[in-house]
Amino acid sequence: MTNTLYCFGESGNAYKAALSLTMAQVPWQPRFVDFFNGEARSAAYRAINPMGEVPVLDADGHILTQSGLIQTWVMDQTGKLGGTGPADRTEILRWILFDNQKVSGNAGPLRFLMNFAPEDKRDSAVIAYLTGRMKAALAVLEGVLDTRDWLACADVSAADIACAGYLYYPEYFNFDRADYPAISAWLTRLARQPNWAHPYDLMPAPTLGQDNGLRDA
Repeated sequence: MTNTLYCFGESGNAYKAALSLTMAQVPWQPRFVDFFNGEARSAAYRAINPMGEVPVLDADGHILTQSGLIQTWVMDQTGKLGGTGPADRTEILRWILFDNQKVSGNAGPLRFLMNFAPEDKRDSAVIAYLTGRMKAALAVLEGVLDTRDWLACADVSAADIACAGYLYYPEYFNFDRADYPAISAWLTRLARQPNWAHPYDLMPAPTLGQDNGLRDA
């Protein structure tokens, strides 16, 4: 089976899929998407994914889109990152949905606005709104992780990978690990797991700006 992940280094959503595949030891190869030059909006790309987004996983001709779905496929295919029973699986899916709506759903556009959008498009009111929303979601994570090592079950799972998806990036987007000691310790635990890799080491290298070399763990 050939698994190809359409991705680019700056995408936290693609990172969730790439890291889940890697940590579950699913063989895969990257296919770089030139997102910042409009490839995801092209007719050819929309023929693959009408949503015009990354990631896309081509699993031997079976096309999967959306990071949460790809993570679910990884759990189903491998039996890894999915806990030990139905109750764990339900809790993992709950946190994946929370991430998609609350954590990445705000951190992603916030990081884009603060780092990759043209200067004249960096609306301060929008940045303030997204920052508030992100910090509210991070406060939930901090509270839970202050009481246990992993979000959804006794071991690392796809839920942890999902909620951490944007939090290893070096570009600043009003997230400082020093403000969240429980989150910081959790990110370190996750980074020490077998087969973990930083997004800029796992996927095609940054295409905008310069990676400052940070590899927070």
